[in-house]
Order: sequence, then C-alpha cells, then structure tokens
Amino acid sequence: MTALSERSAAASSAPRLGARLRTRVGAYVALTKPRIIELLLITTVPAMMLAARGWPSLSLLLWTLAGGTLAAGAANVFNCYFDRDIDRLMQRTQKRPLVTGEVTPRAALVFGIVLTVGSIALLLATTTPLAAALAAGAIFYYAVLYTMVFKRHTRRSTEWGGVPGAAPVLIGWAAVTGSLDWPAVVVFGIVFCWQMPHFWALALRFKDDYARADIPMLPVVTTALSVGRQSVAWAWATAAVSLLLWPVASGYGIGLGYAIPAALLSGWFVVESHRLLARIKRGGDFKPMTLFHVSISYLSLLSVAIIVDAIV
Repeated sequence: MTALSERSAAASSAPRLGARLRTRVGAYVALTKPRIIELLLITTVPAMMLAARGWPSLSLLLWTLAGGTLAAGAANVFNCYFDRDIDRLMQRTQKRPLVTGEVTPRAALVFGIVLTVGSIALLLATTTPLAAALAAGAIFYYAVLYTMVFKRHTRRSTEWGGVPGAAPVLIGWAAVTGSLDWPAVVVFGIVFCWQMPHFWALALRFKDDYARADIPMLPVVTTALSVGRQSVAWAWATAAVSLLLWPVASGYGIGLGYAIPAALLSGWFVVESHRLLARIKRGGDFKPMTLFHVSISYLSLLSVAIIVDAIV
C-alpha cells in the first residue's frame, strides 16, 4: 500500500514539475524578447544573400542566425536587467520576468553573460572574426551605451539606439565576406532610418508609460505634432536610402526586381507617415499603432524584395 501511494504521488507530481519547468524556461526566453529578435533577423538574411550574390551555404546561414539570435538575446537580457527599476513603473512592461520575480536579477545577469560568451564564440568559430567583433560591439552598445546612458538621459535615444538595431545587417554581411562594403552600409542605413518612425509610433501609444518612468522619449518631451513631422522626415529618408541600394548594389544582383517593389513599399510607408501627421493635426485619437504595424510589414516585404532579386 505504501509503495502504491508513493507511485501515485510521483505520478501526480510529474505534471506539476513539467509545468514549473515550462514556466521557468518561458521566463528566460521572455527576457530575450523573441519578437524583437525576429525583426532583427529579418534584416540579416537579405544582407547575407547580397554579400554572397545568391544563396550562402546553408550551414553558414544557420550558424549566423543562431549566433545573431544569441547576441540579440544577450543584449535584450541586459536591457531587462538594467531596466528592471523602470519596468515596474510601466504598464507595458510590468509582467516582465524580473518584475514579477520569476527570474532573479543575479540569474538574469548570469544568463546574459552566458548568451554573450556563447554568441561571440559561436560566430567566431563558424563565421568570421569581424562578424563576432561586430556582435560583441552591438551587445555592448545596446546594453551599456543605449540602455544605461542614452535611453535615460536624452530625447535622441531612438537615434542613438538605431545603431545596434541595424547592426545585424553588418554582422550578416561580415559573416559571408569577412569585410564590409557599400551595399552593407546602405542596407544598414535603411534599417537605421526606418527605426525612428517605427519606434516613435510605439512611443506615442505608450507616452504615459514613458512619462511615468521619467524616460525622456521624444513623445514625452515634445509635442505629438513635432513627433509626427519628424516621423515623416525619417520615413522619406528611409525611402531615399532604400532606392539608393539599386545603383550601389547593382553589381550584387540588385535591379528593377528590387527597385520597383522598393518604390511601391516606400511610397506606402511615406503615405502612412503623412496620414499619422494628418490625424495628429486633426486632434483626437491619431492611432499611431497603424504606422507601427505598417512599418513592420514594410521592412519585412523590403527584405523579401532584396532576397528575391539577389537570387533570381
């Protein structure tokens, strides 16, 4: 009877143990901000395709994406670690694992260090020293310079943060060639310029959150009208740089197959930024998340256009 009871207790505890393990793993994954990583990796692949003038080897592609995932995850974990004080004050971030206590600060810091070492070692072993160095620099820039300095002390934090946000382009290119070239710089420029309308739209939506945490994001320290005008300017800059890729990367297979979709997509992006500005001028609910979602579709489809034109 005792043995039967022990077996029953063990059987009933197994599902609970599995559930706790899934919860714990899920908490650590959440620290890496998977949705942001997905968006970053979208820009890595077209850069690699351009650099290889077609398909790079499957192993190189997979190792680069794996290393890039670990590097981006490391940067995001450090961001969560350093921002845990302000995350408690913002409704959008109050359920992050360090705020809820699912992960301790010490465990998060160790996790970030492990991901950093792992990403750099993986990229160094499977790609090129330059790709590994760029990944290390991006982690440091985002975790220390952006998170600890720019985000808390300047209204221009989005512009400063655009550098590591566009770094996957350079990492992907360097993984293939071991060097950098002008097409990589132009694609970097596209992603850099794109980030301002994208993130300012999000910041307009959560303006009160940033204000509550005393974060000087642009929508907190200036008017919505000013943010709208600057978003339009950066949308136009994104469009201009995206079209610049055509002549600069013509030797890498970029032609009308990219230029026509890029022009159409850029027009869509620019028009939507003007629509946001018009709604702001009218007053009321100006629905900034519309531009936010359009910007994601824009970058995703533009990346597809680069890939298709590079391999066709």
